[in-house]
Amino acid sequence: MTEQFHVSPGNAGADPRLEEIATLGPSQPTEPTNAELNPDDPRLSDPRIDPELVMNGDTRNVVDKYRLWSVEAIKADLDQSRAALHIAIENLEHDLNIGSIVRTGNAFNVGGVHIVGRRRWNRRGAMVTDRYLDIIHQPQPKDLATWSRENDYAIIGIDNVPGCTDLEASPLPERSVLVFGQESKGISPELLAECAQVRQIPMYGSTRSMNVAAAAAIAMHSWSVTHQYGKRSN
Repeated sequence: MTEQFHVSPGNAGADPRLEEIATLGPSQPTEPTNAELNPDDPRLSDPRIDPELVMNGDTRNVVDKYRLWSVEAIKADLDQSRAALHIAIENLEHDLNIGSIVRTGNAFNVGGVHIVGRRRWNRRGAMVTDRYLDIIHQPQPKDLATWSRENDYAIIGIDNVPGCTDLEASPLPERSVLVFGQESKGISPELLAECAQVRQIPMYGSTRSMNVAAAAAIAMHSWSVTHQYGKRSN
């Protein structure tokens, strides 16, 4: 059974504004005003603006376009330009890398993130970016396979196992679910059995494998170069 869920303030742990503080780069935060909200502030005429952020300042790691927007408004806007790409992460050991992969998924505005296995996953590395995504729980590999068949998606494993082909050997299908396994064991045999293809990232050094979050970023970028590059609107 597939279940879709979203993180709410009640189960996110610490204050999301504190969790989301990160290197802001060219996007500059709005400073707290330390004053009462002015009901005549012209910014408040925009329904996308969060009054609390106007009053308290916006320190979130978001692009300038979304500065002062509410979480709901940001997600609704991202929904208009979601990528066809979905990603799936196997959650058997509460891997710390899952949050980092989710954050990268947000960077590429993926259509959905599937958590396969345990419902609870380590959100620390996501830096609250999961609030802007559709997170879909798939209890078993067969549930992901059912979803993929029903929605005309190809499950593509990213792992260096016997019989795999190189990531660059041919373009990834547009309607791909890229599957990533656990840091220590890779993709489980049960989930590998559901994959239409398995791709590996060619490496040229002495290590046999790379960090799964790094591999996920490379694979998503490879998909993006083929299907997404040049279509960014902001």
